[in-house]
Amino acid sequence: MAKRMIVMLVVVGVAIALLAAFKVQQIQTAMAEGSTYQPPPEAVTTVMAEEVVWEGSLAAIGTVKAVQGVTVAADLAGIVERIAFESGEPVTQGKVLVVLDARQEEAQLAAAQSQLELARLQLERFTGLRQKGVASQAEYDAAIAAHAQAEARVGEINATIARKTIRAPFTGLLGIRQVNLGQYLSPGDAVVSLQSLDPIFVDFSVPQHQVGRLAAGTAVEAAAEEGTGPGVAGRVSAVDSVVDAATRNVQVRAIFTNPEGALRPGMFVEMGIASGEATSLIALPASSISYAPYGDSVFIVEEMEAPNGSVYLGARQQFVSLGPSRGDQVAVLSGLSPGQEVVSSGVFKLRGGAAVVVNNDVKPGNELNPRPENS
Repeated sequence: MAKRMIVMLVVVGVAIALLAAFKVQQIQTAMAEGSTYQPPPEAVTTVMAEEVVWEGSLAAIGTVKAVQGVTVAADLAGIVERIAFESGEPVTQGKVLVVLDARQEEAQLAAAQSQLELARLQLERFTGLRQKGVASQAEYDAAIAAHAQAEARVGEINATIARKTIRAPFTGLLGIRQVNLGQYLSPGDAVVSLQSLDPIFVDFSVPQHQVGRLAAGTAVEAAAEEGTGPGVAGRVSAVDSVVDAATRNVQVRAIFTNPEGALRPGMFVEMGIASGEATSLIALPASSISYAPYGDSVFIVEEMEAPNGSVYLGARQQFVSLGPSRGDQVAVLSGLSPGQEVVSSGVFKLRGGAAVVVNNDVKPGNELNPRPENS
């Protein structure tokens, strides 16, 4: 019995040993294959790094403001008797816009003119009597004062009547009408907006360290939307004398000729300011950049050596220092050399040393001044 137990234990031990040896051999084979395993290459597009020269410029966001812009309002109370304009109409300075009912003032004017005529006759009479020594100096002075008072009263009523005719204070473009016939207007009630569009101002801010690049007469450009083509050319007209303590920015005002009315008050525009300096750099498509908190990088395509000694086409991660962006392009200030082949799309699926296959049949945009189809 004891002999049989020993034989069984020996047999089981041998079986376990053989099974363990087989598993060890399997693991060693898998490890050997894993050390030489090369994942399938990732399809990417590439672009050659080339050195370009960018003209120095500053970018800012501006707001369009009219050189002259007001909301025309009623000066005196009254009922709208006549409307002499159409919404959106261009007008010249002095054009009648609205006439208020002035019949009461016209009646007062007739009475005042009668008083003025009477005062004139009395003054003439007292002048003759004074020359003959019949009238006293006091009576003559009272006649002069009465005539002046009646004349002033006529002028006051004429001014009131004139103020009930609302005119355009300057040449410009009207907005949408805010009044109707027969409507009662109180002093200050809006009639219509009036904006002078040519020339026109654009106000924008620049950081305090860039103020030295700006002066009256500096060329600027304003575009209503990025990618819509060349903007409107203008020039800096004034730079504020103080720096905003909260933002450390300085307010700048530019003036533009605007004969076609392309710029409207309140419009948001993108400003480009020529700084007169040119910078040599490498420009890459924005899709080439892998942004990360620990640093921005690109992937350079080059030949690499696998652990088994074979050579393959792979991607090497390279950290770079970035500058400003223009259109589809981002400036690379350091970390790259001209002539290196850089991955332009497919960056998100790469890691250092990954095998790649280049297919440049379809490439991402890489234009300095892109013009999207649907813009």
